[in-house]
Amino acid sequence: MQNSTPATQSIRSSLSNLLWTLVRYREAGISIFILLLVFVVTLRAPSFLTMDNFNDILLNISILAIVALAQTMVLITHGIDLSVSAVIGLVGMMVAFVVKQNPEMPVILAVLLGMTLGAVLGSFNGLIITRGNVPPIIATLGTLSIYRGLVFFYSQGTWINSFELPKNFKMLSKGTPLGLPNMVIIAILVALAVYYFLNHTRTGRDIYAVGTNPDAAPFAGIRKERIIFLVYVLSGLMAGLAAVLWISRFESAQTNTGAGFELQTVAASVVGGVSTAGGVGTVPGVLLGALLLGIIQNSLTLIRISPFWQLAAQGLLILIAVISDKWILSRVERTKK
Repeated sequence: MQNSTPATQSIRSSLSNLLWTLVRYREAGISIFILLLVFVVTLRAPSFLTMDNFNDILLNISILAIVALAQTMVLITHGIDLSVSAVIGLVGMMVAFVVKQNPEMPVILAVLLGMTLGAVLGSFNGLIITRGNVPPIIATLGTLSIYRGLVFFYSQGTWINSFELPKNFKMLSKGTPLGLPNMVIIAILVALAVYYFLNHTRTGRDIYAVGTNPDAAPFAGIRKERIIFLVYVLSGLMAGLAAVLWISRFESAQTNTGAGFELQTVAASVVGGVSTAGGVGTVPGVLLGALLLGIIQNSLTLIRISPFWQLAAQGLLILIAVISDKWILSRVERTKK
């Protein structure tokens, strides 16, 4: 007796195609969920669906989107960067002190300083992982603690407050020359740059190749360690940019700046369809993931739900995204047999 008939094979083929469609077009599912969520929240809080509130959501997710895109490149290589929040805290504190002492300093120099410092910290992560052969989760968990400790060492426990920062620096994130806040425009430009880098450059394709099959990558002429080192440098660089924007927007540098932010970046990436197994992830998906988190946070605040549930919602979204990824991929493998 045959194990499968042509009809059975046809059903399996159709199921496989459907599952792969879900994998490839995760953005469509997220978009539908966002629209449903907006509809439900608007019924409960009509003020949610206003231009001012929408602008607030965009402002709130701009920094998240920038760092989540950096986290995405790391996740695609089957790594993770848990130190991004501490990089934001340390770079933000260092830049704030420099700006305080040099109020006439051009804003662009402050941005470049933050990105440079972030890249240096990111390269340290990359060296530990590539040269020290330390698993990414352990390496970046260790540097998270080191960088957070350096925040206290550098600042000696002091904060930089709003009145100590020059007006031109604070306007970096709040200016609206094109009708949108500068911070939103910067996030859009970063997203476009990352999209082009991942999809239209050889290095970007190599990043996907390393995550898809790290063992085969060297045989294809890809320098795996160099690619892994690069994504951590880029992660640090973009976290450094986010640090400058963070200090500009909130007009202060505190010892706990960015604490816990790494969870949100992972959540935005994974919910946006980035696979924790590596090799899968898109820029539009990550942006939708960040938007979804921003809408959830904003809506829970509007309807006066405890902040605890905001964290719980993030954790639940991560679990749902990871479990659904594993389930879909396992079903695809079964239908191939």
